[in-house]
Amino acid sequence: MQINPRECLLEIWRSLARHSFRDGVWDWGEWGRSSSVADAERLLTLLYPATEIPAVRLDDPDTTQQDVMEALRRVGDATEIPGTVVGILAEFMENHRGGNLDPTFAGGYYFVPEDPGQELSKEQRELGVVDSYSMSVTLCLAALGFLNVYRGKTRRDATIERIDELRAATSLRLTAAMVSLLRSFTVNTFGFNSPQGQALCRLVGQGQLSERQAFQEFQRRFRPLRSVISESAVLGLEAETRDRVNKDTQLFECGWAWSLVKDAPTVPTPEQIGVQAEGVAHPAPHLYFTVVALDGIQDLFSERTLTLGLLNAEQQRLAEALRLRWEITQQYWSGIARIGEGSWPLEDIPWRSTGDGQPESEYFSLSVASILVHDLVRRRATDDDLARIVTVMERLAERGRITSRMTPDDRAIGLHNPGVFLSLRGSESLGPAMRWTMTDFSAQLLKRTIQLSYLSRNVGSRERLLTLGERILDHLWQRRIRDGEGVGLWDNVHAVYPQSPDRQGPLSWSITERVAECMVAANILYTQPPVRSPELESAARSLLGEATHLLGNEQMEPAPVPTSEEGILLKSIEADLRRARQILGRQPGTSFALAQRVLVRLDSLARARESSTPRGV
Repeated sequence: MQINPRECLLEIWRSLARHSFRDGVWDWGEWGRSSSVADAERLLTLLYPATEIPAVRLDDPDTTQQDVMEALRRVGDATEIPGTVVGILAEFMENHRGGNLDPTFAGGYYFVPEDPGQELSKEQRELGVVDSYSMSVTLCLAALGFLNVYRGKTRRDATIERIDELRAATSLRLTAAMVSLLRSFTVNTFGFNSPQGQALCRLVGQGQLSERQAFQEFQRRFRPLRSVISESAVLGLEAETRDRVNKDTQLFECGWAWSLVKDAPTVPTPEQIGVQAEGVAHPAPHLYFTVVALDGIQDLFSERTLTLGLLNAEQQRLAEALRLRWEITQQYWSGIARIGEGSWPLEDIPWRSTGDGQPESEYFSLSVASILVHDLVRRRATDDDLARIVTVMERLAERGRITSRMTPDDRAIGLHNPGVFLSLRGSESLGPAMRWTMTDFSAQLLKRTIQLSYLSRNVGSRERLLTLGERILDHLWQRRIRDGEGVGLWDNVHAVYPQSPDRQGPLSWSITERVAECMVAANILYTQPPVRSPELESAARSLLGEATHLLGNEQMEPAPVPTSEEGILLKSIEADLRRARQILGRQPGTSFALAQRVLVRLDSLARARESSTPRGV
């Protein structure tokens, strides 16, 4: 199916409204309030597109369009929708606060025990998780922008007062999420002879270098980054860790752990975010949580955030500290993904994780590719970089059985159901060991494919990416729930993988929200100028030259009456030729078509004149 972001998004909203509203009132349902991550994902399915895509905005009743109102008719009319959204946001902020009214970021039912026969403790369920910190950054920024606009559109004193209270609560949650992200960042160091060091050297060496040579290549490649980390006191790392990073005998990884890192120092802040909890997570980065954190932090520097002035002075300070971690992490994993002179480690699918006990998986290849996409957007990718990562995306879609057929007992089905399991080291200090499950491989692949599409300025690469994106979306659209709770939302994995095991539990807000994110990315893609073809531009320039010459020749003939058919045609030709010249640089294909039309009409004028001239004259 073609990627039509508006149509797809309105269909998702229609299904969301049908599922979550009862007689115009938001219903959290059986699983609501049980996970701050799931609740944030559900709200972002509605609010993120509504604040990122001007054509479907909800914060100004005067500009809400008819098809949007039709999709959300269960919520109310254009004047009722913003007030309803304010009420839902207020409920979310209230639901996810502790007994002392501090913001909480519980993983809730997203945490599961490693041993299915055991039961997690209440304390474990209430642990904060990087997914929630990152989602809260995105949600709070979307909410603050929404509230700023809607406050200027309503005249009701009670509504304005409620908005002001909600803005304060939202800003506080944003600060708390940013502080938590700072305290979840980690740099893990290890020796060359350790199992993790050997694994990293094998990854870097790609079978072409000995482990010793790979170690030396790593040291050479990351010496500048090592200096930045070891000399940056603002990273909040202990002096001992910085010293280890600076040693030539040590290897390192950086990124985000799954939660607050054990023994992470508190972050001084004048904001009243309450007591900063003790960390429990093992101080080693996870690829999945690193990607999640990068996605949320990126929103702090978006044009919308800066234009609307959504951050206060303290949040701007925290954002700069997060930006440093964001840049360091991108440089590290982008460098690892592309290290060496020949093939990239990223091209050796599946990615071989260096973490203890973490399996090889296409999901981790996608995670590294996601970080590389972030980096390519930041530093403008070369055509070679893009061509190679496009191939990686195509291979991941094939290996994930999204664009290729299943085989009997196909292990690739496990990527989608039951998903990829991630051990949460450190959780065992509070009860049974926990794990996290990722089932959103297809949605993440679609998101990165679309992001690469608007990054690419190469016609061939763009076409390959759009074709791939359409096939992934078709796959995902087939996985919408067809009956029962959550019709039209995700995830009915059996629709495309009938051999996969039965899945129990709530619908997947994770996949639903990520598909909504994909529609926002597709909107960005289509609002960009089309890729300019040098060949088409050259051809259009030649046509314009010929058309200009023939028009000049036509204008040497006696001028027709302006209101005559010939006179009107001549004026139309001049307008089209002028337009073709104006858009030549940005839309050479359209310019080419206009120039062709001009030539056809000029030829018709010339033939008409020839036929009206007596022979022999």
